[in-house]
Amino acid sequence: MRKNIIIVGGGFFGMYLAEQFSLLGHGVKLFEKENNYMSRASYNNQARVHNGYHYPRSILTALRSRISFPRFVDEFRDCVDSDFDKYYLISEILGKVSASQFRMFCDRIGADCDYAPAKIQNMVNPKMINACFTVKEFAFDAFKLRDIMLKRLDSSNAEFYCGYSVDKIEQLENGIKTLIREVSTGEVQEYVADHVFNCTYSHLNYLLDNSGIELIPLKHEMTEMCLVDVPEVCKNAGFTIMCGPFFSVMPFPSVGLHSFSHVRYTPHYEWYDKPGEKYLDSYDKFDSDTKNSAWQYMIRDASRYIPVLNECRYERSLWEVKTLLPRSETDDSRPILFRPNHCIQGFHCIMGGKIDNVYDAFEAIKSMNVI
Repeated sequence: MRKNIIIVGGGFFGMYLAEQFSLLGHGVKLFEKENNYMSRASYNNQARVHNGYHYPRSILTALRSRISFPRFVDEFRDCVDSDFDKYYLISEILGKVSASQFRMFCDRIGADCDYAPAKIQNMVNPKMINACFTVKEFAFDAFKLRDIMLKRLDSSNAEFYCGYSVDKIEQLENGIKTLIREVSTGEVQEYVADHVFNCTYSHLNYLLDNSGIELIPLKHEMTEMCLVDVPEVCKNAGFTIMCGPFFSVMPFPSVGLHSFSHVRYTPHYEWYDKPGEKYLDSYDKFDSDTKNSAWQYMIRDASRYIPVLNECRYERSLWEVKTLLPRSETDDSRPILFRPNHCIQGFHCIMGGKIDNVYDAFEAIKSMNVI
């Protein structure tokens, strides 16, 4: 049966779900608050296409990535950059996983993992690095991915709009009344939908708070992803040290630089959304935040492990609010959040910590017979 569906948020998740629902024959309207699609968290991240390696302390997350990886690479091959070598390094000084444990973990999830060549072994500080492994991990170009999704939406029957904020919902007997504000003019429109999917990531609780609905417990971090020009020897390579207060540097295809993040310095501060407590709008905090780069701390620490990285030239930083489920703090897991019929029949909240989570999200929707 055909349903009228409103999707809140034009990141990758929102765009993908809008297309899929439209292909199923539903009437779909997607609204994005910003002036362009995929301009927030879908762009301001490390652009990593996960293949499981990043989660040695969460087998379930690793296995889900292993399943999603080939599907994403095949479906979006035109925006995937596989033309670089990726290395995972183990430091047992402060790390939470040893070299032997990492190898066993890779074997367990069926992920390729071989000892890195001598040229990589010679680049690292042997006093800080215990082992270097060659792995199979890619990056995605967010601009190309956005353009692919726009073409796919154009080919579907979905309607999609930028510059509109979905501010409030209300339960009616025949559906959900949805108030939608045009950001530039302040003009408010009203729609009635059978289903509303909230896919706004760090802004997930904004609509709940405005609608008098119980907040979902979430953790937010104000994060800085540095974009750098790496020395020539690192141009076609990416490095990640596992698993502890370390760093990762890998190609960022959208702009031809490398992203540089650090577990200790990328998050600048954190706050929580908690039911029953006053809601702090993450977008307001982002807009009002004074952003002072921690780049010098990142590179100073990273150079202790790979000295040649000291030659990196800092270009600029990508700032964003990163949102996690509080339980992910203990084991680095990245489960999807799916709250079907959250306080209102037909109102569904959904959030994923990785771009390939979109497949799990769509499967969860189908398995719950939500629509």
